[in-house]
Amino acid sequence: GFKMEEEMKDKDLRKRVPYHIQRDVLDELVILFFSIFKIFSFSLFNRCTGPRFKSCFLSFVPLLTWLPRYPFRENAIGDLISGISVGIMHLPQGMAYALLAAVPPVFGLYSSFYPILIYFIFGTSKHISVGTYAVMSVMIGSVTERLAPDSDFMIPGNDTNSTSLDIVSRDAERVKIAATVTFLSGIFQLLLGLVRFGFVVTYLSEPLVRAYTTAAAIHVIVSQLKYSFGINPQRYSGPLSLIYTIIEDCALLGQTNIGTLVVSIVTIIGLVAAKELSALAARKIPIPIPVELITIIIATVVSWQMDLKTEYGVEVVGKIPSGLQAPVAPAVSLLGSMVGDAFALAVVGYGIAISLGRIFALKYAYKVDSNQELIALGLSNSIGGLFNCFAISCSMSRSMVQVSTGGKSQVAGAISALVILVILLKIGELFEELPKAVLAAIIYVNLQGMMKQFGDIRSLWRTNKVDMVVWVMTLILTVLFNPDMGLAASIAFSILTVVFRTQLPKYSILGQVPGTDIYKPVKEIPGIMIFHSSATLYFANAEMYIDALYEKTGVDVAKLLSHKKKLEAKRLRKEKKAAKKAKKEAKKRAKEAVKAAEGGEKNNTQTMQSRRTCLSSLLVISLSGGVVESMEKGDFFNEKVTKSILFSSVHDAVLYCQQGNSEEVQYILMSYTHTRISEVS
Repeated sequence: GFKMEEEMKDKDLRKRVPYHIQRDVLDELVILFFSIFKIFSFSLFNRCTGPRFKSCFLSFVPLLTWLPRYPFRENAIGDLISGISVGIMHLPQGMAYALLAAVPPVFGLYSSFYPILIYFIFGTSKHISVGTYAVMSVMIGSVTERLAPDSDFMIPGNDTNSTSLDIVSRDAERVKIAATVTFLSGIFQLLLGLVRFGFVVTYLSEPLVRAYTTAAAIHVIVSQLKYSFGINPQRYSGPLSLIYTIIEDCALLGQTNIGTLVVSIVTIIGLVAAKELSALAARKIPIPIPVELITIIIATVVSWQMDLKTEYGVEVVGKIPSGLQAPVAPAVSLLGSMVGDAFALAVVGYGIAISLGRIFALKYAYKVDSNQELIALGLSNSIGGLFNCFAISCSMSRSMVQVSTGGKSQVAGAISALVILVILLKIGELFEELPKAVLAAIIYVNLQGMMKQFGDIRSLWRTNKVDMVVWVMTLILTVLFNPDMGLAASIAFSILTVVFRTQLPKYSILGQVPGTDIYKPVKEIPGIMIFHSSATLYFANAEMYIDALYEKTGVDVAKLLSHKKKLEAKRLRKEKKAAKKAKKEAKKRAKEAVKAAEGGEKNNTQTMQSRRTCLSSLLVISLSGGVVESMEKGDFFNEKVTKSILFSSVHDAVLYCQQGNSEEVQYILMSYTHTRISEVS
C-alpha cells in the first residue's frame, strides 16, 4: 500500500511540473543561419600543449596514472591472494592450452608470463585475467598444424619401408609458426588501436560471440580426442575438417590405448566431482580450492610411481626446460601465408577481452578504454611473439576467480605472472611425467561453461528470433568451417540480418497527443498526415517506402512524376510546333510567337502549380546533416525547392502546416536518412 501511494505521488508530481517552450518555427534555412558562425569557430588542428601531451602519454601508459594512487592498505591483501590463486590456475591451463596450439606445454607457461606483464602496464581493465584461452589456442593450432603437418617431418628408419616422426624438428617449426602468427596478430591489434578503430567490436554482437565460442569449444573437444584415446589421426584442414576428423577418430577407435583411456576417464570423473565439492565449500572457504593444480600433482606422482609411459604406453608431457628464453625475431617468410589467420586472431581476442572487460567495468563503476585495450593486447601479443608465446586473450574462469578472491586491480595480474616465473625457474621440470590425457581432461571440464551456452537458443527464441538465427548460423558456420573462416562467414551473415531488418521497418501515421508536442500513432490531425518510418531509408528499401507511403496516405509518387513529365513533354511539343509555323509564315511570326508564349505560359503555370502542390504538401523532417549536404551537391535545391521544406522536428512541421491557408491535405514524411527524396518531390 505504501509503495502504491509513493507511485501516485510521483505521478501527481509529474503532472504538476510545467513544460513550456516558446520559440519560432525553425526550418533548415533558419537553423543553418544560426549555426554558420559556430562552424567557422572550429579548428582542424589543435595546438599540442604541454598538458595535452602529458594527458596523451598517461592515457597510453595507464600504469603511470593509477599506480601512484594505488590504495595499498585496502587492496594489497586482496590482490596478493587473488594473484596467487590465478597464478596457480595458469599452470595447468597454460600447459593444457599449449596442446591445443600444437606446441610443447612449456610455451603455454611462457604465454602466461610475458603478455600478462605487458598488459599490467598498458591495460585499463582492473578485473580481467589475460593469458592463454581455449578458443585462441585452437585457432593457433589450426595454423601450426596446417603449415607444419606431421608428414613434413617423417624421416626414414633403419628398415627400407619404415619411417619415424622427427618430433623435435616438428615442435621447433610449430613454435616458430605460433610465435610469428601471434606477433602479426599483435601488430594488427596495435595498428587498429592507434587509428582509434576500437568500434570494430560492434560488429561482434553478443549472440555471435557466444555462439562462436561454443562452436570453437566443439573444435577444441574434437582436437583433444586423440590425447584421450591415445590415437594418432590424420590432420585435416579447410572446410568440413571437423567432420573428417571425427570420422577418422571413429575409424581409429580400435587402436585405443587402454591405459590412456583409463587415465582420461578417471581424471574427468575426479575433476567434475572435485569442482562440485569445491563449489559447495566456496561459501565456507574464502579462497577457492586449486582443484586443477591438485589434479596434475596427483597425476604426475602416480605416473612417476607406476611408470605409465613405459609400462602402459601413456604419452606424457616430456622435457620441460627451466629458465626463460631469449627473444627471437619472427619468421618474415611465413607472414604472407598467415595474414587472414592473424587478423581473425586479433579480432576474436579483442572481442572476447573487451566484452568481458565491459561487464566488469559496468559492475564496478569504472571505464574501460576500448582503443587502449586494443593497444594493450597488441603490445602483449607482438612482444610475446618475440619470446615464443602464442596469442592470448582473457579467460572467464580465471577472471571470476580473480574477482571472487578479492582482486581489485591489475596488480593481481602482475602477481600471477610472478607465480608463473617461479614455476618456470624452479618447479616446471617436476611435471615432465604428467600424462597429456590429464591436460586434455582439464580442457574438457573447463569447457562445460561454454557448452551451457546452448541454453541461449531457448532464451533467444522467446526474446529475439533474429538473434537466435544469428546464434544458430554462427554455430553451424564455425563448426563446418575452420574458426577463422567461420568467423568471417558469421560476421557477414550478421551484417546481412541488419540489412534484412532495415528492409522490414514499421510504417505508421502519427497524430498529436493533445496539449503536447509528442506525436504517436493516435488520432490524426485534421488536414495533416504524418507518415513515419522506423528504419533508415536507403536504396534497398526505397521502393518499399514508396509503396508504404501510397498505402498509408494515398500519395502515388509514380503518378506524380508521370504527370509532371507529361506536362513537360506537352509544353516542349507545342514550342516545337510553334517554331515550325514561324519558319513557314514569316508574316504571322509575331502573332504565332504571342500565341506560343501564351500557351507556354499557361502550361508552365500548370506544371509549377503541380510542383508547388506536391512540394507544399510534402514536408520532410529528421534529416541528418550528411544527407542535406548530399542533396546540395546533387543540385536538389533551387529557387522553387528550398530548405524551407525541411524541419528538425515534427512539431515545427505541424505548426508550419497549420499557419498556412491551404485547404489541401498536408503530408509530413519522417525518415532518418532520406536518400530518395528527389523521387518523392
